[in-house]
Amino acid sequence: MMRFFKKKNTADSNAATAENVAVQPKKLRKPLVKTFDLYIIRKFLGSYVFSIVLLLAIVVMFDINEKLDAMLSAPLKETVFDYFMNFLPYFANQFSPLFTFIAVIFFTSKLADNSEIIAMLSSGISFRRLMVPYLVSAAIIAAFSFVLAAYVIPPANVKRIEYTNKWVSNKKVEYGTNIQLQVAPGVIAYMSRYDNVSKNGYKFSLEKFENKVMKSRLTAQSITYDTLYKWTIKDYVIRDFKGLRESIRRGSQMDTIIEMEPRDFLISKNDQETLTNEQLKTYINRQKERGVANIKNFEIELEKRYAMTGAAFILTVIGMSLSSRKVKGGMGINIGIGLLLSFSYILFSTVTSSFAVSGYTSPFVAMWIPNFIYTFIAIYLYRRASI
Repeated sequence: MMRFFKKKNTADSNAATAENVAVQPKKLRKPLVKTFDLYIIRKFLGSYVFSIVLLLAIVVMFDINEKLDAMLSAPLKETVFDYFMNFLPYFANQFSPLFTFIAVIFFTSKLADNSEIIAMLSSGISFRRLMVPYLVSAAIIAAFSFVLAAYVIPPANVKRIEYTNKWVSNKKVEYGTNIQLQVAPGVIAYMSRYDNVSKNGYKFSLEKFENKVMKSRLTAQSITYDTLYKWTIKDYVIRDFKGLRESIRRGSQMDTIIEMEPRDFLISKNDQETLTNEQLKTYINRQKERGVANIKNFEIELEKRYAMTGAAFILTVIGMSLSSRKVKGGMGINIGIGLLLSFSYILFSTVTSSFAVSGYTSPFVAMWIPNFIYTFIAIYLYRRASI
């Protein structure tokens, strides 16, 4: 009897154990993106868009007031589609770091004021972990801004600048004097004057050198630009040099290919804003090969587009670190400090870019030194806030 009951108890125990194993729930994986991540990303991007719309509405009113006479004389269709539809994304992207900073300060101060930040930290979320959705949002904004600046806005700027030149104030450079540039290795072109309206150049010369020795020299009374690299030379004389011998050829008109365009030597203000990244790189390299010196604005524009992506992360960390704690004065103090820092960043970038234009520093250093300095400010504020 004892053996029987003992066996029975053992069988019951095994059955109970198997039942417990079967009933025991499986461990669920923690979701990679939590609810509070989506909440913060949605708040961040929503505040970013709201700040853009709000400030653009104010800017548009001031812009209309400034250009009212010109806009009344221009066709409404051109004003709306050629100007404003291209001006709005241009302006918004130019001040994207400012909008990012304002968005972070605004909604984070509101979260802190409502004790939501304290609730998140009290639930076991570290300050470092809390920063993750902010950086994800900054990455989205940085990527979007870079694509706009590098590929979308430059073609739109062509129409915007054409509208302002036509109806507001024509700032396009239409003529040049004493033009000299290297059109190919060992080939130097010179014009005493070029008029882009008539597409005519005057007192043109083209000199070819081999091992610093002149091999030929072409002179012409005038030269007319046709299409890409195609020029028509009029009343020309060609001198070929072979040792001490010289042969001369004359003609009234000749079509020729010269690797230069008017835009290579007629550079207007903001021309760099009409080129995509690939076009900027090609233009800068070509002008360097030709020995053209006035390309600083183009180099600055290229570096600025990359530097702005870093600014989105830096200003996000600064803004979050500043506004994540509740202060006595409310979020007004945080917004004031945030605006001061963001405007100081923009001012600093403007000053350093002017140094690059003047030749005191390289475009790379000029555009990246504000990011470098404000990175240390961001690290300091982050460590102070995470204590």
